[in-house]
Amino acid sequence: MKKVYALLLLAFINQAVMAQKTITLQDCESQFLKKNLFLLAAQYNIDASKALTIQARIWDNPSLTAELNAYNPERNQYFDIGKDGQKAFGIEQLIYLGGKKRNEVKLAQNNEQLAELQFNDLLRTLKLQLRKSFYTVYYNTKSLETTDQQLAHIEDLINSYSIQAQKGNIPLKDVVRLQSLYLSFKNERMEVVNDNIEEQSNLRLLLNSTENVIPEVSKEEFSKYLKTIDFDLKSLEDQAIANRPDYLAKQKEIEANETNVKWQKSLSIPDLTLGANYDQRSGAFNREANVTLGIPLPLWNKNKGNIKYAQTILEQSKVEKQNFDLQLQTEITSAWNKWDESRKNYSVIKPTVNADFEAVYNGMLTNFQKRNVSLLEFTDFMESYNQATILVNELKKKLALSGEELNSTINKDLF
Repeated sequence: MKKVYALLLLAFINQAVMAQKTITLQDCESQFLKKNLFLLAAQYNIDASKALTIQARIWDNPSLTAELNAYNPERNQYFDIGKDGQKAFGIEQLIYLGGKKRNEVKLAQNNEQLAELQFNDLLRTLKLQLRKSFYTVYYNTKSLETTDQQLAHIEDLINSYSIQAQKGNIPLKDVVRLQSLYLSFKNERMEVVNDNIEEQSNLRLLLNSTENVIPEVSKEEFSKYLKTIDFDLKSLEDQAIANRPDYLAKQKEIEANETNVKWQKSLSIPDLTLGANYDQRSGAFNREANVTLGIPLPLWNKNKGNIKYAQTILEQSKVEKQNFDLQLQTEITSAWNKWDESRKNYSVIKPTVNADFEAVYNGMLTNFQKRNVSLLEFTDFMESYNQATILVNELKKKLALSGEELNSTINKDLF
């Protein structure tokens, strides 16, 4: 029976381990690029745009007509289409004038390029969300590890003090004090856990995975956010203009709208219909072969409404582009200031601060157990220690998140 319990316990542990996966940011992004459903769905927009470009290059099919005699009253004969009967055939092809087909193809190509830029912008947005969730889960987990360690120690003290209080060796208020501290830590822990649950959901959704992700961040990977980057708005703006797909899309929209204006103007030019026909007997001559030409008269419909509409959309896109220029400068300045402030805040912490905290904590716990420190002093220290360790993790998290936001704003890994 003991062996059965042992096997069941081992199977449970293995299942719990398999439900979670330790992963680096690089591995996480690799899986994201392969499996993310948003990206896979957006890829179809590019394929659809390419199909429309193919269709835009195709000319209209020629039109074939046939005229066959149904009844010849002179011979009292139905379907008299033989040697001495009557039949006629014709074929016509629409010939585009004014550069219609050229403009239509160019417009389709512009839309295809827009679809690719929109895909890249979606990739940029999702990549930022992935990195933010990754670092948030990592540093939240570090805070939870510290809190859980303290809760375990406090729980042991509560159990020990409860026994002593029942014996009358210590006042009951000391137990209440420890329980209050325990509940306070539990409440703070729940807030972090709830945040982690949401971020874990984001990671699983982005990775198209059912497993919880356990992020792994090395010291070297974190330290890159501490390097100094001088604020040069012109340089950063130039890099963003060259790399940001949403900015390039604004430029491409103007180009597409300019092409659309040309296309609408070309649509006002009548197209030529060129054809040829053969008439066996009903023409001026027997076995008559003719060439036909046709062109509509542009008397009423000159496509003025569509031309005006296209010109209005073009002007609108130019104004939107100007607004985006100002917005880009604001985004860059804001992202850089957030990162620089986070870097400065974290830089004031000495490299040994975590080791110092741990040493002081262990010393305080030992002295309290030896009754060298009062309960009030110990609980005050526990609160301060918990706040300090969580604050350090929050500073690290904010530095990493602000660094990734700056990367996304430029759409280039500056770190």
